[in-house]
Amino acid sequence: MENKFARFMRNSGPARFFIPLGIILVVFGIILLGIKTDNFVETTGKIISVVECPRTDVEEAVQYDVKVTYTADGKEYTTTWNNMSGNYKTGETVKVYYNPEDPESTTNNKSNGLIGVILIVVGAAALVFGVFKTAKAFKNSKELDSTSGGSASNEEFERFKNSAEVTEYYFRFDGHSLRPGYIVEDANRNVLFEGKMLKNALVGARKFEFNDHTTGKVKEHDVGHTITQSYNDEFFSAKSWFKFDGKNVWDVIHERGVRISTSMFSKFPNVAYNASKNGTPFMRIETCSVYVHEEDEAQHSFALPTGHMYYRFWTSSNDFETLFLTIFAISETEQAVVE
Repeated sequence: MENKFARFMRNSGPARFFIPLGIILVVFGIILLGIKTDNFVETTGKIISVVECPRTDVEEAVQYDVKVTYTADGKEYTTTWNNMSGNYKTGETVKVYYNPEDPESTTNNKSNGLIGVILIVVGAAALVFGVFKTAKAFKNSKELDSTSGGSASNEEFERFKNSAEVTEYYFRFDGHSLRPGYIVEDANRNVLFEGKMLKNALVGARKFEFNDHTTGKVKEHDVGHTITQSYNDEFFSAKSWFKFDGKNVWDVIHERGVRISTSMFSKFPNVAYNASKNGTPFMRIETCSVYVHEEDEAQHSFALPTGHMYYRFWTSSNDFETLFLTIFAISETEQAVVE
């Protein structure tokens, strides 16, 4: 449930903005329609007093309470327009619009309700879009559940991690070169895969080079900056995704048949991720300290976890591009719960 909720929160982000916005606009538009003044009758009034409204800040615009007398159906009335902006002087004449059914109800301008109609239309469009995004989020979740083949249990992953055909690898940040990025190593510190940044960009995508030393393939990828969502410090996913070659990185990973699950209550102090591919164990990932190799950990008995830049992982797959991309996505987005 934690993973499904986190996924839904990511995918329904726009809906949680547009639905409340749409409701507010529709309600406000209805209110404006209720006070339209296109049937008000025009007459001439006379200003009998102009009083400056109190200000809490000297930089605030000056506003006035303007008292006006006018005649409607042969009877004289007095009205006050509050918080008026502009130049008003006692003794001047002004246009007054009054309600023929209630002459004491006045305004200084007429409205035909067009603004209210526009707000209702825009609000309705926002509501429809929000509902559409919510339905799409549910649909995407359902499709992922139906096409993934399910996820293996934690017990299966524990057995998978310790099975003979599975190898342990190490994913770590490398910031000591001119091209900072991440590398995957084996137990002998042989570099098997690199994802190094070729070009940084404050705005737009960064350029990364993925170098698979096991196959000799080198590819360049556009990696966007992490999209941060802060809906009141949204559960599970403060930083949720980034674009990878123009697509949501989680969509790219899902298209490869990979699903990731974990728990908010992973084995403290390390977070464990179980990655399934087409319903079978694909990779077990665990956060660790900067000393990712076993011998390093033995030398440094106090190994403080670093969070999201150093991992151990266990797999029987040799698809290092998908293996790397999966951990790269977790690391770049600082995910605690993903799916």
